[in-house]
Order: sequence, then structure tokens, then C-alpha cells
Amino acid sequence: MAEEQEARLTAAGNEMSASFLAARKRSEETLKKLEEHPDKFTMLTGDRPTGRLHLGHFFGSIKERVAMQNRGVNTNIIIADYQVITDRDTTEHIDDNVLNLVLDYMAAGIDPEKTMIFTHSAIPAENQLMLPFLSLVTEAELHRNPTVKSEMESSGHALTGLLLTYPVHQACDILFCKANVVPIGKDNLPHVEITRTIARRFNERYAKKHPIFPEPAAILSDAPEIPGLDGRKMSKSYGNSIMLGATAEETAKLIKKSPTDSERMITFDPEHRPQVSALLTTAGLVTGRDPQEIAEEIGNAGAGALKQYVTESVNEFLAPHRERRAELAQDMDTIRDILHEGNRRANAIANETLDEVREAMGMRYDR
Repeated sequence: MAEEQEARLTAAGNEMSASFLAARKRSEETLKKLEEHPDKFTMLTGDRPTGRLHLGHFFGSIKERVAMQNRGVNTNIIIADYQVITDRDTTEHIDDNVLNLVLDYMAAGIDPEKTMIFTHSAIPAENQLMLPFLSLVTEAELHRNPTVKSEMESSGHALTGLLLTYPVHQACDILFCKANVVPIGKDNLPHVEITRTIARRFNERYAKKHPIFPEPAAILSDAPEIPGLDGRKMSKSYGNSIMLGATAEETAKLIKKSPTDSERMITFDPEHRPQVSALLTTAGLVTGRDPQEIAEEIGNAGAGALKQYVTESVNEFLAPHRERRAELAQDMDTIRDILHEGNRRANAIANETLDEVREAMGMRYDR
């Protein structure tokens, strides 16, 4: 029995490895095409408005969104407010969180003239795609999704229907605007894979002659995983994140109280000295320097000197972002107008896509 279980686990591992390698190859091929003809690509990405954005978000996704926008890709950012309740019991502060996301996007270089910014809850036709899409996946496929499993375990919540169908909701996000590229980290690859499956099955079942949906390619991020100031994963819930909109004083206080260890000599050793190495990694990211080089420079000056260097480097890096953000925050009516316009544009696209879906399914009774 144990041998059979081990064989099944090995087979599952081999299948996941093969799937990742295929996705990596597809990502590389897509990037080459995107560099040559950016105007032929539509990108969809987004965030859940569960709090403020931090340095991990900037280096992990926002920087790449700005680069794609500036290359000429048709870029779209969804603020996934409905997805907040996949694993949370409250929507407290959600309005404030949504508006602050828009502030950080724009301060980082997102241009609402080039990038459509919109919210889940304001696009009824997009959410209506859930119904036909759910008919294209099995319960077993949903339960197998590793991202759903990990999010359920980390949240401590019972498995809700919304959390179970989270990947299908993300498929609606991606396919309503017919996005054909989705920049993600490795952990989110299963979501894009199920989106590709849904697109393929819909086309095969209802639109063989005139396919409606592209099978989007994941653009796998090469951004390193950015540790929080305590060496763990950078997370709002851990309180170990440097928020993009924090003041210089708040940032200095957070870095000053971050844990290190008892060794005075500063060395870069992520395995044995995760907390010291997290500070060095942060400094390396914002200065563009090698963390090892920074460690050698600080040497025997100790944790105090390291924290001082990290504080100065981070605050210098974030100063332009904070200045731009403060300017934008003086006119919140304009921020709301940008969101309103993004929602208007997204609704027009979603309504058109839903009409195509209903037409393909023989469900247009209004003609």
C-alpha cells in the first residue's frame, strides 16, 4: 500500500514538473514574440485590496506591469475586491484599500490612459461568465488546485464555495478581456493552467468554427522572492513589510526594530542567518547592488550600521514614489474618476464578451 502511494506521489510530481517545464518554455517563447510585437498582446494582472502595497509587490509585479505598459502591451489591472471574501469574514476598510491601490499604481508609473484599472464588483457581465465556466471544470480539478489548498490552510477557514471556485473566478478575470498573457510567479501557475483549460473547452464545445477565447500564456516572473524584515515571506499579515506609502520615519522605525542575531560580523547567509540576510537582500534590491558586497562593506560594524544603511537606501529609493503619491492624494476625486472610467471601459468589454458567449451557446433571445 505504501509503495502504491509513493508511486502515485512520484507520478504526480513528475506530471507537475513536466507541466512547469512546458509553461516555462511557453513563457520564454511568448516573451520573444511580445518584444517584437507588443501591440498583439493583452495582459491582465491584479491585486486583492486587503491592505497597502509593499516593496515585495513593487519588485514582484508592479515594476513589470509598468514595463509592459511602456512597451505598448494592452495592459489591464483588476482590483479583485470580490476575492477578498474568499478567505476573510469582513470587507472593513475595503473602500480605502481600493483607492490606495490606485494611488500606488499611479505613483509607480501606471498610466490610466494606457492601462485600464477596474474593480471586480463593478463589472456584472464579467462575473456572469462564472456560470458557463463552472460547467467546464470538475469538482476534482478544483480540489486538486495547489493554490486553493495552500490558501485554505493558511487562512484557517473552512473551504467555502467561493474559495474552491477561486481559480474559475480568475479565469473570468483573464478571459473577459481576452488576455493572452498573464505575468505571475510560479505559485500561481495552476490558475493560468485552469484558465487555459476553460478557454479550450469552451471553444471546443460551443465555438469550434469561430473560437472566442485565447489560451493565455503565463509570463513567469524572474523576480526573486523578497523576504520580510524578519526573514520570513514578506506579508502584510506578518507586519514585516515596508509599505510603499509609509513615511520615512515609519520606515526607519520598522527597520530599527527588525530582528537580527548575536553575531557582530555582517555576512550574507540566507540559510543560517535569514534575518540579517533579509535586510541585505532589501538593501540590494533598492540599490541594485549585490547583497554579498554590501555585507563585506559593512563587515564588523554590526547590525546597527546595517540597519542604518538599509534605512537610508530604502528611503532614498522610495522618495520619488512617496512624493508623487502625496501629490496624487491631494485630489482623491480624480482618483475616483479614474476608477469610474476604468469600470466603464471594463463593462463595455465584458458586455461584448458575454454577448459573444451567449451567442455561441444559443442563448441570445433578445433579437
